[in-house]
Amino acid sequence: MTDIATLITARLTAALTPTRLEVLNESAQHRGHLGDDGTGESHFRVIVESAAFARQSRVARQRLINHALADLLAERIHALAIQAKAPGE
Repeated sequence: MTDIATLITARLTAALTPTRLEVLNESAQHRGHLGDDGTGESHFRVIVESAAFARQSRVARQRLINHALADLLAERIHALAIQAKAPGE
């Protein structure tokens, strides 16, 4: 089974053609907390820079990311922190 960070990277790359993309697994910081399923792959942070975000509100940017990751968010990711910027911001 492919790890979730790899899936997030592939999905966001395909959907947004980012100029910068960092996917950070923060699950260890939440070990034993609500949403920790014991897999070590439940909490993530993404830092995304993409031209797709130009002239988009913060909410619209988050929706684009959530749409690309919808099934993972529904089934495998408990928490996702998002930092989304357009180039030059």
